Amino acid sequence: MKLYVFRVAPNPTRVRLCIAEKRAAGVEIDLPEVLVNLAKGEQRAPEHLARNPLGTLPVLELDDGSFLSESGAIIEYLEELYPEPSLLGAGPLERARNRELERLAELGVLGPVARIVHATKSPLGLPPIPEVAAASRRILPDVLRVLDAGLADGRPFFGGDRPIVADCTLQAALQFARFAEIDLELPERVARWDRNYREREVARSVLVV
Repeated sequence: MKLYVFRVAPNPTRVRLCIAEKRAAGVEIDLPEVLVNLAKGEQRAPEHLARNPLGTLPVLELDDGSFLSESGAIIEYLEELYPEPSLLGAGPLERARNRELERLAELGVLGPVARIVHATKSPLGLPPIPEVAAASRRILPDVLRVLDAGLADGRPFFGGDRPIVADCTLQAALQFARFAEIDLELPERVARWDRNYREREVARSVLVV
């Protein structure tokens, strides 16, 4: 298998963090990365469009030559291949709670952050759209407050004592904001989680900002 990525982009980053968390826990995952430079427009090249007609990243090339092109699907596929330790949780309720957190991080933070970045100082050269950035900023405070409340019991990660997909997704979003120098005004517990997460070796192995 191969994983096609651009390292600062949030969706490839969330997948790469999940893989790094697995490896840090002792799982041997042989998955070389192939750089597709979004800043140079390589996602529009015919060879990449053959992998993913939408031209987005990440893309996972499977051993049979087929492709998966959505980060959530890639994460779930890798979880099936390498189920222990799980980044999704054990049992129906725990998995449901963790999926709820992951969707909050993805839809409520990663998505808005990506829209803010591309509507203000897009690394892809997209034109500024102030109203899109403003609308996306209005979504963030409520979601961040909910995520902040989830850390009120002092847990180090959103799932408890070890990282889950939600940690990887949120950190990918925050890295993209840092890359674009977007101040998100994080609530106290989320800000502390962010600092602590980035100090870990597994995070330093993936994050570039």
